[in-house]
Amino acid sequence: MLQKKVTFVRNLDALKARGRRSVVSIGSFDGVHLGHQSVLTSVLKSARENNLTSIVTTFEPQPKEYFGDERAPARLMRLREKIESLLAFGVDRVVCLRFNRELRNLSASEFIERVLSRGLGVKHLIIGDDFRFGCDRSGDILMLRDFSARYSYKVEDTETLQVNGERISSTLVRKLIESSDFMKAKQLLGRAFAITGRVVHGQHLGRTLGFPTANVHLHRNRAPLSGVFAVRVYVGDRKYFGAANVGVRPTIGDAVKPILEVHLLDFSGDLYTQFITVEFLHKVREERKFDGLEELVSRITRDVRAIRNSLHYEQL
Repeated sequence: MLQKKVTFVRNLDALKARGRRSVVSIGSFDGVHLGHQSVLTSVLKSARENNLTSIVTTFEPQPKEYFGDERAPARLMRLREKIESLLAFGVDRVVCLRFNRELRNLSASEFIERVLSRGLGVKHLIIGDDFRFGCDRSGDILMLRDFSARYSYKVEDTETLQVNGERISSTLVRKLIESSDFMKAKQLLGRAFAITGRVVHGQHLGRTLGFPTANVHLHRNRAPLSGVFAVRVYVGDRKYFGAANVGVRPTIGDAVKPILEVHLLDFSGDLYTQFITVEFLHKVREERKFDGLEELVSRITRDVRAIRNSLHYEQL
């Protein structure tokens, strides 16, 4: 049985099929939502029926991030979470291509030859009909079909999956999360929106203020949400409720990139270096700057009390 694995490719010369014959899908797969899952189901079905290796190929960083575009969307998932979700879904291999100058400068025809054929050994390519590739996004599904006979693969474009007349996309899920519509986001994701990360040391200011927090660096310039939230926190096989802040801590003024801070209710112990999963339930308020630590403590006290007394907390 083929061992499921992830391959990080920093140099395209290292990407070699070595006789592999595969079913491939390519994209960002940010969020691994129901639309992505529909594509993955098709990939797995084709791989099983044709005795091929199932491969999902993605990029790191995302192309818009590489070009330094300030409009690059906030990620729904960290790379680690995405890879784990793809492998858990059942694909044999996740190939993560480093988006660098070498990859960016490939012509569309070179992308087909070097990445798809020689690198991935594609025999069946399953993609969305809006997939673009190659330098300046010059390649499209029509070009893929034109080259299919030369490289002996077939191309299948997937139908757009809709829920209540709306196309399921990472963009739509992102908008729902930004507006704190976590229930609808859950419908499109097929699971609750959550962030998983390792707890790191901070300034320990929360402990001094009477509200110790578990800090998780998001390692990104933007987060898909901001503010104070009621959350459910998973620590191994245990779960707790808590108050979470996602933002740059304007009162303290020490965070350049967004950070996730979580105060677990009714918890005592050491979480440092452990991985936790923070599931967002509802928004309490926007992040704001207070006139000093005393006012900050007063507001945190009110936030925690509101979360304890909220309908969400009572019913969960």
